[in-house]
Formats: sequence, C-alpha cells, structure tokens
Amino acid sequence: MEIIQIRPWQMTDKAPLLRYADNRNVWINLTDVFPHPYTEEDADRWLWRCGARQAPHMHFAIDLSGEPIGGVGFDPMNDVHRKTASIGYWLGEPFWGRGIATFALKLATDYAFANFELERLQATVFEWNPASARVLEKAGYQLEGRLRKDIWKDGKLADALLYARLRPLRSVA
Repeated sequence: MEIIQIRPWQMTDKAPLLRYADNRNVWINLTDVFPHPYTEEDADRWLWRCGARQAPHMHFAIDLSGEPIGGVGFDPMNDVHRKTASIGYWLGEPFWGRGIATFALKLATDYAFANFELERLQATVFEWNPASARVLEKAGYQLEGRLRKDIWKDGKLADALLYARLRPLRSVA
C-alpha cells in the first residue's frame, strides 16, 4: 500500500530531487524560480534553503512510501497582503494523474491554515495546464479569474488562471 505524506526536505533527498525535478515537462508548468535544467547545484541550494528554515516549515517534499517525488509549499505575502500566501506544487512526471498532487495540496493547505495566521491561499495556473487546475479544484480551491497575458514562459505570452481557497470558518464553542 502506498503512503502519501508531506514532510520537510532533507539533504538525503538530493538524488530523487534531481531525478524528478530535471524534467522539461515539469519545468514548463512552473515559475522560473524552478530552473531547467535542474542541476546538482540547484538541488544543493534548495535543500540547504529548506534545511536552514526552522519550524514551522513552509516547503515540503511530497513523499510516496519513503521517496520524495515532488514538492508543495507556500510563501506568505507581505504588506496589505500579509494574510495571504501563494501556494504551489510540482510532481515528478511518472506520478501524474494518480491523485497524489491533490492529496498533498490538501495536506499543505490544512497545515498552512492550522499553523499560520492566513486567511487566504492562492495559486496561479498557466492556461495550458488544465490538469493542475483540476488539482486545485479537487482540493477545494475556486477559480477567481483569468489574468490575461500575465506570464512569459518558454518564449510565449500566456494567460494565468487565479485560484484561491479561504480559511474555513472557525466554529465558536
């Protein structure tokens, strides 16, 4: 039986991180902060950054039965947007279409609301990635709008779809 969890990144995750992150089909759907090709130096830099961060963590490995196969994380915004965080995820291509990203996104969303004073999580999806839009929808995110000509990726200007999920109402005892 496969066990899916999210957990902090570890220095020992370097080999699988390189195996799954160094993939053009993964890169094409992510912001340019995620490089391609994904090198050993990129992996070292990412794992050091995650390891240097004290709890509560904001970036996690998506772990399938003990192997990191992707990542999910969020970055709080600032100023008047300080109750909002941008959330994102990626998964190694061999694991696409199995519900793993949706499950991991739900875990990360619950964690973010439980551990941070956030009222809103939001994500943008490139218009050519309907599978990622479905992940967000299945995780309870709602489409709020289309940001026209918002992204420049791989020599193309394209729209982004903005999804958000609000903190569940807190019950009063």
